[in-house]
Amino acid sequence: MNIAYIRVSTIEQNEQRQIEAMQRYNIEKWFTEKVSAKDTNRPKLQELLEFAREGDTIHIHDFSRLARSTRDLLDIVEQLNAKGVHLISNKENIDTSTPTGKLMLTMIGAINEFERVNLLERQREGIAIAKRSGKYKGGKCKTVGNFAECYARYISREITKSALACELGISRPTLDKLIKEFEEKR
Repeated sequence: MNIAYIRVSTIEQNEQRQIEAMQRYNIEKWFTEKVSAKDTNRPKLQELLEFAREGDTIHIHDFSRLARSTRDLLDIVEQLNAKGVHLISNKENIDTSTPTGKLMLTMIGAINEFERVNLLERQREGIAIAKRSGKYKGGKCKTVGNFAECYARYISREITKSALACELGISRPTLDKLIKEFEEKR
């Protein structure tokens, strides 16, 4: 079976470019998601890995759609190889079922990870310069009125962290930060 995995990092991004690139492969099953590739804990990726069977071929637009780090990419490919599933990257024109494809995959994965690390380093350097010149203030501090009441509901297990974050209109990491700050003040 020909299977496609399509991923963009955010809800605002459009996956149409990847979908159009896959049209020539007679795709029978599509797995599409809008989520960061910071790790492999992605619902549609996990569903794909469980769904794929021996003899199937998974098509991706490029390796960065599948994984951000070389380790994650190689782990995914190893899982697929163990199941007898082939992986073809459209952009890089690489088929992991061949020895050359395996070599190229390792090299491309390393280069992608190198580029990402360099990008993050340049970003940190830019932020440091902006902070020194007073142009960067960081994210705005979030405050929640009557947080003690919310915290009490969470501690007494009346509400989960996810539900509380949703109710307050903040992210889970922001809620974690608020909880930590609240507990340190007590």
